[in-house]
Amino acid sequence: MKKILAALLVLSGPCAFAQQVPIIEYESVPNPVKLPKDMHLGEVTGVAVNSKGNIYVFSRGNTTGPAYAAAAAQLLEFAPDGHFLREIGKNLYAWSFAHSVRIDKDDNIWAVDKGSDMVVKFNKDGQVAMVFGRKQEASDEETGPVKHPKPPLPAEDGRFRQVTDVTWDPAGNIYISDGYINSRVAKADKNGNWLKSWGERGDKPGEFNTPHNIAADAQGNIYVADRFNRRIQVFDSDGKFLRAITIDVPFDPSARAAIGNKPDPNAKTGTFAPGAPWTLCITPGPNQVLFTSDAYPGRLYKLSLDGKVLGVLGESGKQSKQFGWIHEIACPSEHVVFVAELLNWRVQKLLLRP
Repeated sequence: MKKILAALLVLSGPCAFAQQVPIIEYESVPNPVKLPKDMHLGEVTGVAVNSKGNIYVFSRGNTTGPAYAAAAAQLLEFAPDGHFLREIGKNLYAWSFAHSVRIDKDDNIWAVDKGSDMVVKFNKDGQVAMVFGRKQEASDEETGPVKHPKPPLPAEDGRFRQVTDVTWDPAGNIYISDGYINSRVAKADKNGNWLKSWGERGDKPGEFNTPHNIAADAQGNIYVADRFNRRIQVFDSDGKFLRAITIDVPFDPSARAAIGNKPDPNAKTGTFAPGAPWTLCITPGPNQVLFTSDAYPGRLYKLSLDGKVLGVLGESGKQSKQFGWIHEIACPSEHVVFVAELLNWRVQKLLLRP
């Protein structure tokens, strides 16, 4: 019945679209991570999985600070069966406001902190191996909330303004999406040497409005979740624009919002526009697929790398198999997906049926 309904909605729903998109059947594994007594997650902004199956969770927990300007970041590691292993970077200087966590091909752990404007690389032992960006100095009298001038001030090499995510190409070059204020992608070599950046605020090809997540495929192409512009932009490793992907999958116009008033179901731009990509995850080879998600109607999408939507699943809500603002995805295979949820303060492990 669900598959038949999906086909009818394609023809008669609020967003006309020729492709019939299958509904993916799936299960949610109960308690995929098991916290020690008296340890709690806050808003879960990031989840990643290493080559051994260990799970890394970046959360806005471990804080009792004020509602505004609290230090809200904690990085935790769990075994494949979910039992707690360790906290990484406890009381780290960069911890301010968690945003994403990624694992590179050598199982190094990378944490991206929006509040401190820093990207931190940890080795497998949890020791700091490299840092990008710089936190504001606590001693400076002008230190305070970052301003949002329009247009934004010119970007500066080596510094970020509300940085969002990180990825790598097969040669080990590092790509950083930057971010809520700067609207660009930065590139550094594997040794951390700054090479270049591209992009500025706008909606033309190669411009961005909240580059929120970033991923690379096996050929070294760079995918950027250009969230407010409601598209995924694809570039070669030197920043040449290749194509844009938009998601127009029909949905029930009475779908609930996870929080707040229901967004315009026909919006073509905006953070809460249907199909606006918050996340990006590309599976390992040889046959790579891409997963992304939106905040409304709150679904997870599976795509081919050329942008064809292969399937869709989920809805907004607080129960198992429902989502409250997926903020990051880990996809060790196309049938096993982890999602980090802001509003529900949790990680879900999803088993997708072929």
